[in-house]
Amino acid sequence: MGRRKVEMKRIEDKSSRQVTFSKRRSGLIKKARELSVLCDVEIALVIFSSRGRLYEFSSADSLAKILARHRIHYEQETEDSKDVNEARRSHTELLHIVQSQLEEPIVEQLSTMELVKLEKQLDTALYETRARKTQLMMESIITLQEKEKLLKAENELLEREMAAMEKNEDDTNEVVIGLNNPEHLGYLPQKQTLSLLQ
Repeated sequence: MGRRKVEMKRIEDKSSRQVTFSKRRSGLIKKARELSVLCDVEIALVIFSSRGRLYEFSSADSLAKILARHRIHYEQETEDSKDVNEARRSHTELLHIVQSQLEEPIVEQLSTMELVKLEKQLDTALYETRARKTQLMMESIITLQEKEKLLKAENELLEREMAAMEKNEDDTNEVVIGLNNPEHLGYLPQKQTLSLLQ
């Protein structure tokens, strides 16, 4: 009895889906490792589970090096591409194009080149969106760090002022205590003065 052909659709049973994910993930990583060794190529594999857990494999020293190399290659390819002007389309326009092409019954009739072109447009829009998001986050972090420095300086200034005020208060209390005690001022109490007068 041979294997039955697996229908390519989402597995509805959660435990079966998890088992399949685990087995196929291990198999994919194994195949990537074999391809790397047999063909002497650099491979980076990144997998996010449905729960958001990250699984990664890298045949090189680090995944970051391969991803940096990919980014440089992708940027050069984007610059050299004739579709740069089309990549500048607004994200809304791209979404409308994708939606209209996916809603039409002729999706299956799209050529490979049209699908590749559409995919490149989406990748470019996604890359630009992520770059802008990263830029805004970095600006926000810098602003927060500056605020933190200002608050720390303000806090230190307030602590010094409070210490000075407490010291002045202690000095003032000593003076007031000295004024309230007549012996410190060289006065004799009234009873002693009266007894001396008699």
